[in-house]
Amino acid sequence: MRTEEHAVHRHRTRTRAVVGGGLAALMAVSGAALATPPAQAAPAVACPWADPTKSPEERANLLLDASTLDQQMRWLSEVTANDPSITVTPTAGGLGQPNGPSVTYAPSVACVKFNGDTDGPWGIAYVGGTTAFPVPVSQAASWSLDLTAQKGKAMADEAWRKQYDALFAPGIDIVRHPWNGRNAEYLGEDPYLAGKISAAWVNSLDDNPGQPVAAVLKHFLGNTQELDRAASSSNIDDRTLRQVYGLPYEITMKESDPAGVMCAFNQLNGVWSCENPELLTQYLRNELNFEGFVLTDNGAQKSTAASLDAGLSQELGLPYWFTPDRLHAALDADEITESQIREAAFRVLREKYDKGLQDHDLPTSGRWEDQRTEEANAIAREMADQGSVLLKNDKQTLPLKLRNKTIAVIGPTASNTPTNGISAKSVCSSLLFGVAGTGLAVDCDPVAPLDSITQRAAQDGNTVTFNDGSDLASAAATAAAADVAIVFGHNQAGEYFDLDSLNLHSNGDALIAAVAKANRKTVVILETSGAVLMPWLDQVPSVLEVWWPGQAGGDSIAALLFGDVNPSGKLPVTFPRRLEDLPTGVPENDQYPGVFADGSTTRPAGSDEIRQVNYSEGLQVGYKWYDEQGIEPMFEFGHGLSYTTFGYDKLKLTTSTSKDGVVRTKVQFTVTNRGKVAGTEIPQVYLTLPNGAHEPGKRLVGFDRITLAAGQSKQVELMIDSTDANHPFSVWETKGRVGWRTYNGKYGVSVGSSSRDLPLSGTIHVTGVSRGKNK
Repeated sequence: MRTEEHAVHRHRTRTRAVVGGGLAALMAVSGAALATPPAQAAPAVACPWADPTKSPEERANLLLDASTLDQQMRWLSEVTANDPSITVTPTAGGLGQPNGPSVTYAPSVACVKFNGDTDGPWGIAYVGGTTAFPVPVSQAASWSLDLTAQKGKAMADEAWRKQYDALFAPGIDIVRHPWNGRNAEYLGEDPYLAGKISAAWVNSLDDNPGQPVAAVLKHFLGNTQELDRAASSSNIDDRTLRQVYGLPYEITMKESDPAGVMCAFNQLNGVWSCENPELLTQYLRNELNFEGFVLTDNGAQKSTAASLDAGLSQELGLPYWFTPDRLHAALDADEITESQIREAAFRVLREKYDKGLQDHDLPTSGRWEDQRTEEANAIAREMADQGSVLLKNDKQTLPLKLRNKTIAVIGPTASNTPTNGISAKSVCSSLLFGVAGTGLAVDCDPVAPLDSITQRAAQDGNTVTFNDGSDLASAAATAAAADVAIVFGHNQAGEYFDLDSLNLHSNGDALIAAVAKANRKTVVILETSGAVLMPWLDQVPSVLEVWWPGQAGGDSIAALLFGDVNPSGKLPVTFPRRLEDLPTGVPENDQYPGVFADGSTTRPAGSDEIRQVNYSEGLQVGYKWYDEQGIEPMFEFGHGLSYTTFGYDKLKLTTSTSKDGVVRTKVQFTVTNRGKVAGTEIPQVYLTLPNGAHEPGKRLVGFDRITLAAGQSKQVELMIDSTDANHPFSVWETKGRVGWRTYNGKYGVSVGSSSRDLPLSGTIHVTGVSRGKNK
């Protein structure tokens, strides 16, 4: 479909394993106890399930046939499943989980290898000595499947050397609003973009010969806020669920082969995600045909029988609900059957064999050693380069073309020396990219932007002065004395809490305003988790969003400022002008943060009532809301400037409909670099459906990433195919014949550099699709 797109990777070899997840305390326990694989109890010749020539299904069934019921139960709570005869005595439960009882497991069957898993959206977490890549929102801003694949392969290599062969990544919860504390971990507001990036990521983790690393997608489903995430219900209608929040999962599952899915903390339409049969069986198993396993987030499970009935396979973290005692009690009460236990264990085991995890030994050491490499650092640097987005650049303020001038660098995140606890380290990565036991602390050793800018400026005889920004008058004086001022603004967010404001932290808005007043040539560097308000925007000529840019962010920022690298990122989220413009409005309503029975948005003291979060904006998520409501955003989805300009022309649309109703449209157009320097453009294709489909706005259906020399032109060809995983021509029909339906009628095709900058447009007519036929 496009030059970067990889062939669908369908090698079937899957997994999941021991402890891990998002709880640092559990990682500390597991890392110490499971650093060395247990000795094998018998040679492979005595274990037919160890024969790699047999199918994954055969091997899983052979092992289960040789297992007692209690041995089968091990796979449902796998903290110790691969270490024979270990007794677990939890002193505390997982997040939202009661204190657990002492648990003794039946001895393991022979020929079962140790596996290890951990979090991985931002990098290999909790053990130190791993590469801090730019956060996933920056990855999405690159719109690059190739770069995503490079990151995935680097992560797989690093994970393996850290004794892990399963990662809880990618995270593909849709960015519904900018308040969510974990937005930086996700891949933006558009399900097509998120799904394509996610599929490339999963495939690249698989593509690690001899060192298989499996992917577990998260968090399924509707986990779009941290506030009361374990005590709220995401209320989503069927069409919105499938077209928005479930679509990235569907795309990933059809274009790659994830081993597992992690169910979320929240309820979905009044039923806990991890015991929701409509979600885990009807949708995930029956509609999406997912064959892998479902495991909980730490503490997200609420039951034994209801969870097993719904399709849950495994409890993550210290065992509580899927312990042998609870499972036997549920059996004795006729609440579950032995066949259900075997089915859950089978799904886990088949994935282990399918992904090859039981055919390769993890290293016997390396968990606590520094596993970073120059190759991984180079990928982190390239990701920072490609994921940074030039939002504004009036009067060609950037790139900096200065000689023998003074450059003021202002703000706490520019330096590695903390100011009131804030430094470059604070915005290097997610707050959970740390060592177990350190709590909410970023464990990253970044190149400071101040150091990189100083070194680069010196090449042209420039001098850099620095001010930490803690005193506005002092910062303004530093800016006034310089020829150019570069001021840094930031925010921090993460798991467990949402943002309480969309303004910059550490008095950042006031700092930028003071600097801009003192120096008209002020460049703003934003290091944020997502969209923020910019009350100072009209006062500055240039704004560069670099997100949380990872360990190589300083060098990348300097290169972008001086034009050694031409910015090429495009926004994966919309930046609103005002809070009132958001699809969920200002906070404190039933859309966000959700309401209680008395209509209040504030949880009463001592109450455990479920907060009702109503997704009443429906399909109008992200740019679709702004399109449908006629609201002008501050910076639209897909927006991103360059140090050159690009022209679009020669649009040609060719559509065909087969006898069985398959619609294909070939979209051809030419992109020309009209500037004087080489640059990379990301052309985007959007589709507007017929009125009868009742679909708001337009939808992204294709994109490319092309690099052009000055004056160079290139013809781009993209295909919109109704059989693709994103159902580009279809909507989910909820009345009559339920399912995906393509409407006959006129479709609009728009092409350009963002969701609002679309110089090429045309129409196509779809006919020959039966009114009652779903596609």
